[in-house]
Amino acid sequence: MFYNNIIIWNKFERVVSFMKLTHEIRDPIHVFIKLSSEERKVLDSPPFQRLRYIHQLALTYLVYPGATHNRFEHSLGVMELASRVYDVVTEPENVHPVVKNKFPELNDTAKRDYWEKVIRMAALCHDLGHIPFSHAAEAELLPENWTHETFTVKIIESLEKIWLDMTPPLRTEDIIKVAVGPKEYSSKNFSEWEIILSEIITGDSFGVDRIDYLLRDSYHAGVAYGKFDHFRLIDTLRILPKIYDETDEPTLGIEIGGIHTAESLLLARYYMFTQVYMHKVRRIYDIHLKEFMKTWLEGGKITDNIDEHLKLTDNQVLVAMQEAMDNKEAPGYSEAKRIMNREHFKVLYSRHPSDLELYPEPEKIIFRAASSKFGEENVQHDDYYPSGGTYDFPVIYDDDHIESSLNVSDALNNIPVVKIDFVFIAPELKEEAVSWLEENKEQILKGGEKDND
Repeated sequence: MFYNNIIIWNKFERVVSFMKLTHEIRDPIHVFIKLSSEERKVLDSPPFQRLRYIHQLALTYLVYPGATHNRFEHSLGVMELASRVYDVVTEPENVHPVVKNKFPELNDTAKRDYWEKVIRMAALCHDLGHIPFSHAAEAELLPENWTHETFTVKIIESLEKIWLDMTPPLRTEDIIKVAVGPKEYSSKNFSEWEIILSEIITGDSFGVDRIDYLLRDSYHAGVAYGKFDHFRLIDTLRILPKIYDETDEPTLGIEIGGIHTAESLLLARYYMFTQVYMHKVRRIYDIHLKEFMKTWLEGGKITDNIDEHLKLTDNQVLVAMQEAMDNKEAPGYSEAKRIMNREHFKVLYSRHPSDLELYPEPEKIIFRAASSKFGEENVQHDDYYPSGGTYDFPVIYDDDHIESSLNVSDALNNIPVVKIDFVFIAPELKEEAVSWLEENKEQILKGGEKDND
C-alpha cells in the first residue's frame, strides 16, 4: 500500500503545484489529505465543522464498536478521491478522441484547473446537509419534498463569500451542480461536462462517495467486506463515449485491465449492505432512533430553517435521549430507554423462501397478526427493497474497441439485489411471541392467502 501511495502522489504533483496544497491531514484510509489555504477556509467554516458531530453510520457503533467515524472525515476522503479521479480522466493521454472533441474544458489548462477546484470543493461539501445521525431517520423527518441535498444546496449558497474570494473565483452554482447532480438539482440545466463531474462524486458505478464510504466503513467497523483495490480502479477509469448503444454519450468507464477491480467494488458494496448496513440490530436501532426523534422534534420534523438546522447535531439528540430516559413522563422515554440501555426489539420473523409458497409477502401478514396479538406498540416491521438495476458502463479494450460492461462481465450481470424483511418484537415478549408464531405461522400465512384471493 505504501508503494501505491508513492505512485499516486507522484502522479498528482500537478495538483500540488498549481494549488499549493500546503495543509495536510492524517487519514486512516488515504494517509495524507492535502488542502490549499483557500480550501482550509471551507474546512474551518461552522457548517463543515458541524460534520464532526454527525456520525457516518448513525448508531451502528452499538453493533460494531469501532464505527464511531463521522461525515467530517468521510467528506475529506471524498475530496481526496475526486481529485485523484479527475486528474486521471483528464490526463491528455487518457482522453478518448471523441471525448476530447466534445469537451473544450479538457483542452484548456486554465479551464481544467478551474474545474478541478470546483470538483474538490463540491466533493468536500457534498454532505453538508445531513441531519443528525445521517440517513438513519431522514426519510420521515425531513420537511415535505426535501432531501438532505436540499439543505446541502442552501448551505453551499451560504458560503458564497468563500467561493468568490478564491483565485480564480468559483461560481456557486458550479459547485452545487457537481456536488448534488442533476437528479437532486433538477431545476437547473446541466451540460454533459457538469454531468460527468457530478458522476465522479455520486455516480452509481464509480462515484467516489461510494468508494470512500465502503473503504472507511469497512475499516472502522473492523470488517473486510468493503475492501478492494481502489488504486488500480482509479488508475484505469476513463471518460468514454457509449458507442456501443449508437450514441456518443460520454460517461465514466474503465479500461479492460480494471474490470476486475470494478467487479470487486460492486461486490464490496453488496457484502457491506448484507453484513453491515442491513444488520438486523443496526436496523432496529434506526427505527428506535426515528421514533424518538419524531416525539422530540417540534412537529415531528426537522426544521427547514437553515440556521436552526446547522445547530442540530448528534450531540443534542444524545443529550435529549439521556434526559428522556431519566423521566418516565418525557416524550420519547420508551425509545430513549431502549437505545441507551440496549433493550432494543428482537427479530421475531424474517422471510423464508418456503413461506412464499403460502403467501407472497409473508412478513406483512405476520406483522399484522403479531400487532393484533401483542399490540402495535410492541411490534415493528422493517423492509428494504432497492429499485435495483444493472451496472452498465463502457469498457475500452487495448485495441480501442468499446463494449458495454454487461457484455464483458458475467459477475456484473449476477450481483444479487439486497432485500431484507424483518418483523421485530419487544424483548420482554420475545419468548412468548416465538412460541405463538411457531404454532400459528402456517395458519396465518394460509389465511393471508385467502384474504389476498
